[in-house]
Amino acid sequence: MAAPLAWPGVRSGEAPAPVAKQVEAYLRSEMQERRIPGLQVAVVRHGKIALLGAYGLANLQHQVPVTDHTVFSINSATKSFTGVAMMQLAEEGKVDLDAPVSRYLEGLPAPWQPVTLRQLLIHVSGIPNIVNQRSGKLGTEGGDDAAWAHIQTVPMDFPTGERYSYNQTNYLLLGKVIDKVSGMPFVRFITEGQFQVVGMPGSGFGDSRDVIPLKADPYRYSREGHLSPVYEEFPAFLRTGAGLNTTAKEVAHWIMALQQRKLLKRESSLSALWTPGKFNNGTSAPDALGWPAIRQSPHRAVAGIGGARSAFYVYPDDDLAVVILTNLRGADPEKMIDTVAGFYLPTLREVNGSGFAVYELRTELLKRGFEHAAEVFRLARQKHPAFQPSENDLIAWGYRLLEQHHPEKAIPIFKLGTDLYPRSSNAYDSLAEAYEAAADRASALSNYRRSLELDSKNDHAVARIKALQSATGGPQSK
Repeated sequence: MAAPLAWPGVRSGEAPAPVAKQVEAYLRSEMQERRIPGLQVAVVRHGKIALLGAYGLANLQHQVPVTDHTVFSINSATKSFTGVAMMQLAEEGKVDLDAPVSRYLEGLPAPWQPVTLRQLLIHVSGIPNIVNQRSGKLGTEGGDDAAWAHIQTVPMDFPTGERYSYNQTNYLLLGKVIDKVSGMPFVRFITEGQFQVVGMPGSGFGDSRDVIPLKADPYRYSREGHLSPVYEEFPAFLRTGAGLNTTAKEVAHWIMALQQRKLLKRESSLSALWTPGKFNNGTSAPDALGWPAIRQSPHRAVAGIGGARSAFYVYPDDDLAVVILTNLRGADPEKMIDTVAGFYLPTLREVNGSGFAVYELRTELLKRGFEHAAEVFRLARQKHPAFQPSENDLIAWGYRLLEQHHPEKAIPIFKLGTDLYPRSSNAYDSLAEAYEAAADRASALSNYRRSLELDSKNDHAVARIKALQSATGGPQSK
């Protein structure tokens, strides 16, 4: 990274000082591990802001520190605000969420017309995506109008209600509905109906083409580990799905206003907002109305997640919410939030012990050396029999170490993964990649072969075995 990180420290309100210090230590560790330039956190507990934190740099080039007033892009977490807007219109009797979208919009393709507003909100519409998921750009050249005209000629992806497929066209249509039934552009409707009601002066819509006061610059790491700025564009007609910029403090106030009936009048409306939708067969879909449903029990949680860099979780039954915003694409703050929440809800740590387990392992290994990973885990397990990092957490940790060009540290972490999850093809494949990065071809081949034994369809292992054998002049024995 171009500059050292600054740590102004957590300002604690309701939270006891020991909890604030523990959260700060955890976030410092995660920022260093994930190489996050700048981050904000807010914790809401019992209807009050219990903790605010601002860390690191909003702009590396000019060494601008993050403050409570720094504005971050929240990308697709914008959809949670759109979900609230749709529920407000439903409360006013202006829309029926179970009515077809064709009741409110004319001239849609025939297959789209029966899709309900609720099915748009929960991503089970089957309507094709106007955005290329791989590139993040419109799926055709020629601008917004051309993309809109083209997507209406594309066949449905699947029968409505049969599958889940995250899709920006859904929220484009919801934006058009808001425009039509509210009598004003959706940006104005959300600004007047949410930002102004709550008191969110720093919140608004925009991207890299706009001048946004106090905006943190976004960054990303390349495959080679180089940090570079990100130029982001959110087309105006897609900003019900992405494009909102805000602060952790203002999101916290918004969550409190939502729970205090300042945005929705009825308890039933909030309950509906946070209830997962249904597929045609009656099973639960992954999303509620603009809010991914993270967990139903215990410690029910719904979320707003955007751009792999900003996220907030609400734990309705525990009177708790956690907001983490960053300026690094790939920071994945949603993977930190349950751990932060666990400092306030000790029983949540039992549900999501894996994230905290990785944190404790990393803290100890930084002192003792990564070569002691197996021993440190064994000692931790002796003290706490339930101590168990998840396979996904270990693999993600190992790959971060590889991205930082530390295969010698990644190998013990991946090896621990194979010890704990010996039937996982992915665990062995990941370990093989680390050995390959360390130029240990024999160990790489051995682990790729073990991965292939566990999953004969692992094309990556097949390709790497072939490449390594070719590089060494032919097959090698096991």
